[in-house]
Amino acid sequence: MIFAALFGCLDFTGWLLISFIVLLLTDVVKNRRPSRFPPGPRGLPILGNVFTGVDFKTMDKLAEEYGPVFSLRKGGKRFVFVSGFNMVREALVNQLDSFVDRPIIPLFHAVFKGLGIALSNGYLWKNQRKFANTHLKYFGGGKKSLENYIELESTFLCDTFKEEQRTPFNPRYTITNAVSNVICSVVFGHRFEYTDECFQNVLQLDNEAIILAGTARAQLYDAFPGLFKYLPGPHQTILSNYQKIMAFLLDEIKKHQAEWNPDDPRDYIDVYLVEMEKRKEDPLAGFNIDTLAVCTLDLIEAGTESAATTLRWALLYMINYPEIQQKVQAEIDRVIGQSRQPTMKDQPNLPYTDAVIHETQRFGNIVPLGFPKMASQDAVLGGHFIPKGTAVTTSLASVLFDKNEWETPHTFNPDHFLDSEGQFRRREAFLPFSAGKRVCVGEQLARMELFLFFTSLLQRFTFTPLPGKVPSTEGVLGFTHSPEEFRMIALPR
Repeated sequence: MIFAALFGCLDFTGWLLISFIVLLLTDVVKNRRPSRFPPGPRGLPILGNVFTGVDFKTMDKLAEEYGPVFSLRKGGKRFVFVSGFNMVREALVNQLDSFVDRPIIPLFHAVFKGLGIALSNGYLWKNQRKFANTHLKYFGGGKKSLENYIELESTFLCDTFKEEQRTPFNPRYTITNAVSNVICSVVFGHRFEYTDECFQNVLQLDNEAIILAGTARAQLYDAFPGLFKYLPGPHQTILSNYQKIMAFLLDEIKKHQAEWNPDDPRDYIDVYLVEMEKRKEDPLAGFNIDTLAVCTLDLIEAGTESAATTLRWALLYMINYPEIQQKVQAEIDRVIGQSRQPTMKDQPNLPYTDAVIHETQRFGNIVPLGFPKMASQDAVLGGHFIPKGTAVTTSLASVLFDKNEWETPHTFNPDHFLDSEGQFRRREAFLPFSAGKRVCVGEQLARMELFLFFTSLLQRFTFTPLPGKVPSTEGVLGFTHSPEEFRMIALPR
């Protein structure tokens, strides 16, 4: 009777207040931090830490305050972040099987649907990754080797730079097109001319999506996908761009199906179509057209974005550090000269050049936070309990700039990769491709591309800024860390 009378006296505002209090209490109980869970900043009711920056610099500050293993809450989900070389190595290498799965990231799940190589899990992932690795290794030798593809594309790229005739130009899409052509030759069986407007548009759409995916506004979609699905914002641009890219890829697949000869496979798509026929009785392995389309997208992105962005950083650093550029050219002239094209056999004899490439990867910090993983089993990291199913992000930037691992972490310094005798030395804390079972599938290809493209360009050109306009090395932060747009002059040597 008392409660009935009390409720009968409430007006709309009263009901609204009570509803809010109930919602608040429910949120507090539901999202209470589990015992021994990594610490982190206090979040807002319901929203959590959605207004906390998602860039690697913010993550570094939080690691200083809360330790190398800390957490954030976005909406009703908790995320763990791992920082510093020792703790990242513990997660990815020492606990190899603890953080091998991928979480469902709503924004990417809307595109990749848990298929393909990068974002799948379990039996499907193992089969798709193994198949991709086998195919890439197949192209490691013979007439159609990856090195041959890169050498050919290096020639096209250098010829295009020469056509600029010492005038200022932006190298962005020419470099991206050149790098992408290598993986396109493997996947599609052909390259695309730098004047191909359709492919240029695909590259621009992909680049825009990658930049937007790293913004705080786009990541609000991941916290509240049910709400933001119907609201405008950068997430809509990302989804629209990927829809157009997938249409392009499906068109390539349809062309292969029309011309397919199972007795004479020409490329990755042809071989995949053969595998689809073989694995009809094993549907869980995922060999079908939908997965093929996503795998193709995985390979194109893995074989394009990081290497192309690294090469742009490399040219930017050569412009900003002309004395380093001169030392690279002197080494190339001494070992290779001008009469022949560089090959991978030259790499051991070009330690300074190799060191500059590695330092570019370290200092350029291309994928600062890597891609989230998920605890595949209950785990303990840094004394903190991480339940199975928790999303975990390992900060690669914190490894590449770890002050305990690098002599001058915030300086572009090729000596990081040279010993006292000037010979190249490997560094444990060099993890631009991540580590463990989820290491980048395109690592071998990217390493070859960086060495052959960079060495070929420095062999044939000296790169300078526009008079009085030295380009900034600050960078643009999205899902990747890329140089700001810049123009340069390529002087034939």
